[in-house]
Amino acid sequence: MSEPLSTRYVAKDTEARWGRVWEEEGCFRPEAVPEGRGRFVVVIPPPNVTGVLHMGHALNNTLQDVLVRHARMQGKRTLWVPGTDHAGIATQNVVEKALASEGKSRDDVGREAFLERTWAWKEQYGGRIIEQLKRLGASCDWTRTRFTMDEGLSRAVGEAFVRLFDKDLVYRGERLINWCPRCLTALSDEEAEPRDEAGHFYHLKYPVKDQPGRFVVVATTRPETMLGDTAVAVHADDERYTDLIGQTIQLPLVDREIPIITDEHADPTKGSGAVKITPAHDFNDFEVGNRHALERINVFTEDAKVNEHGGPYAGLDRFEARKKVLADLEAQELLAEVEDKEIPLPRCYRCSTVVEPYLSKQWFVRMRPLLEPAAAAVKDGRVNILPDRYVRTYLDWVEQYRDWCISRQIWWGHRIPVWYDEDEVPAASTTPLDIGAPHPTTGKPIVRQDDDVLDTWFSSQLWPFSVLGWPDQTEDLANYYATDVLVTARDIIYFWVARMVMCGIEFMDEVPYHTVYINGTVLDSIGRRMSKSLGNGIDPLEMGDKYGMDAVRWTLVSLTTEGQDIKLSEGRFEGGRNFVNKLWNASRFVLMNLEGFDPSSDVTIDAPEDRWVLTRFANLVTDVSAALENYRFHEVGQKLYAFTWNVFCDWYLELTKVRMQDVTAAGTDSRRAAQQVLATVLDGLLRLLHPIIPFVTEELRSHLRPYAPDAGERLILDTWPTFDPSLVDATAESEVDRLIALVKAARVVRDRMGLSPRKEISLIVRCAEPAVAAIVERIRDRAVALGVLSGLTAGTDIEKPPKSSAVVEEGMEIFVPLEGLIDLDAELARLDKEIKQHEGWLTGVQKKLGNEGFVAKAPPEVVEREKERMGELEEKLVRLRSNRADFG
Repeated sequence: MSEPLSTRYVAKDTEARWGRVWEEEGCFRPEAVPEGRGRFVVVIPPPNVTGVLHMGHALNNTLQDVLVRHARMQGKRTLWVPGTDHAGIATQNVVEKALASEGKSRDDVGREAFLERTWAWKEQYGGRIIEQLKRLGASCDWTRTRFTMDEGLSRAVGEAFVRLFDKDLVYRGERLINWCPRCLTALSDEEAEPRDEAGHFYHLKYPVKDQPGRFVVVATTRPETMLGDTAVAVHADDERYTDLIGQTIQLPLVDREIPIITDEHADPTKGSGAVKITPAHDFNDFEVGNRHALERINVFTEDAKVNEHGGPYAGLDRFEARKKVLADLEAQELLAEVEDKEIPLPRCYRCSTVVEPYLSKQWFVRMRPLLEPAAAAVKDGRVNILPDRYVRTYLDWVEQYRDWCISRQIWWGHRIPVWYDEDEVPAASTTPLDIGAPHPTTGKPIVRQDDDVLDTWFSSQLWPFSVLGWPDQTEDLANYYATDVLVTARDIIYFWVARMVMCGIEFMDEVPYHTVYINGTVLDSIGRRMSKSLGNGIDPLEMGDKYGMDAVRWTLVSLTTEGQDIKLSEGRFEGGRNFVNKLWNASRFVLMNLEGFDPSSDVTIDAPEDRWVLTRFANLVTDVSAALENYRFHEVGQKLYAFTWNVFCDWYLELTKVRMQDVTAAGTDSRRAAQQVLATVLDGLLRLLHPIIPFVTEELRSHLRPYAPDAGERLILDTWPTFDPSLVDATAESEVDRLIALVKAARVVRDRMGLSPRKEISLIVRCAEPAVAAIVERIRDRAVALGVLSGLTAGTDIEKPPKSSAVVEEGMEIFVPLEGLIDLDAELARLDKEIKQHEGWLTGVQKKLGNEGFVAKAPPEVVEREKERMGELEEKLVRLRSNRADFG
């Protein structure tokens, strides 16, 4: 027999012990499960190597682990591949900051030394988040941990690039790209995050050449870019400008002549109908410039200072140049109006610097041929996105996307596998080309390798098959591709989800996963994103230390509803801990009462409460299994909570206490039957709970195992319960449900009237039909004993007694006569006073929330508190008025 269960659950010790045991015994490896019942494969969304576990990671990886542990218990060969992403710009920034603290820059130390230093940083700190994921309980196969810059994955990246190059699906060209002047690198469209900020529309007057006093007014949010204007566009049908088409503008400040052209880009219904065209600094203008063969004049340096094309403004920072340009235009009476307006300002996803559209020679992926099959895969159902509202999000991006800029002007990352001859003719190769060696196409000497590295997402898009050994035809690749499900956040549907589908089809001729589940975002208690600047983050590791990691996992799963965002406060984890403690204490009670129980002995189970709990458990298995299969995590938590707390702990244990504590019942069939049901139900419940709260359930099952003959050595590898119709007894279920309803009604009335729990009261039950009355008669004695009743009357033709309190349950109206129990007049006066008091409080809160000034100016958390208070007052008034109605 195992050691007795301690009175108190110590989460930290239990978590460390079982985490170590599972890993040492190879429980997380697919080989831990015999062949024959299918497989289940997940690849982790690789966290950045710079990262530490935040609440978003905790949610995402807990949901994955729930699915993985469930599949493993279903007998499937389960593989969850872990790993980390090299996070090009983020990691480089960390190392550059360390250099800056020494008074050095990356250029001071050079590329090779910088990369050595970055690898050293990765070796020292890169494993932090892996260890933190282990603490969370993530049951990944840690022997297969990958890194996007390990040798195998780097080879996969080179292979993918070269294959795309050979098919002319990657190309080098001069185009307008998003440029971060702080990180000094190109960014993809998704990495330039638009944020709505207070700004201005500046209305500028451009003089028409040779027509003194005539101007064309254009509006811009970036007046400094006028230094690079090469045209003004109007719509061909705009009669205001018919006579000016083909004329010339004398561009102010730089005194350059630019044409007035016609283009569909100009909208006659907006503003003046005329737009300035700056092909080198605006994406729409770049397209207009291509249509009209306009000159592209780049007026900025890489660090966003005005260059030599900016004339007298050369050397100024772009925002200083803006001030001077506006001042000079105003001095020449060419600033017509400044209009306050909220504008979408693109900022670098990594450093928040305002991104600049910048003309640059970069490498691009030709996306259209690759994305069309990726769109078809979702439309024809090969990839199922849940919740389905995100299908439109996916398709909108896939069907509208421009070519992807994949080159980055940093050093940490996969260096582009391209070499050039003296004429800058590129050659892509999976193996390095020696400087001086003949170019494979031109025969001229190779003079250099491309200095840029690939966008981090280029390697991440290969993740579902590169981690399994691609491009080699490995055993893992054959056995475990494609994966089953991807659990991820909505903000990387563009970055990652669509591109993985694209690459899976391109390189593997098969989609990389069959289901994508989009989990919600974890917000603070008033609905704000968690951030360092707001100081509103909740550390999952800190919560794990304080409440236990099972409590963290339980809380996050229970709050996950079909991809909806989660409002989270620390108090939620306290609720999770309470649930774990409730399970612990209930299990301790069961184990204490299993002493001497022989699970191999035959016993007849016929007590109604035994049949009732077995029926409820059988239905629980069906409900939880269906909810898990359909990713309804909140429902899983809801069903398990209701059964554990209400059905098992609050009612079944109470109903069996008489048999357990009666010394005369020791060794009787009745006691043995109760023991068998206790062991059976607790064992099954621990199995159902294990995917969500693995540590405490494994610990409890290790103590229960001697009393559960079907239990395996480890719960993590044990079988998932299946529905057993032989356990279902509708008659017993109905009887015990009625018994519980009567006892609850008695307790409700005592609480309502402030009576002692041991104060005897009588129940008069009006039944909806004779069958219900018959059940009440059958359970009368048990109801009287459990409900502490002085009497119980039931029938179909009963009238409500005067001055009685009523409780309505399904098929029953339960009345409690109050005469003689309380001072009716005093209670009536008290209720009237309390109702009036609460009505006054509610009116005050409603007035406050109806005040637009208060709602607009008060901190969001204050407004939220007032809303919560209003809800609480409304609920309390409903209860008070209901109690008042009992007195007639």
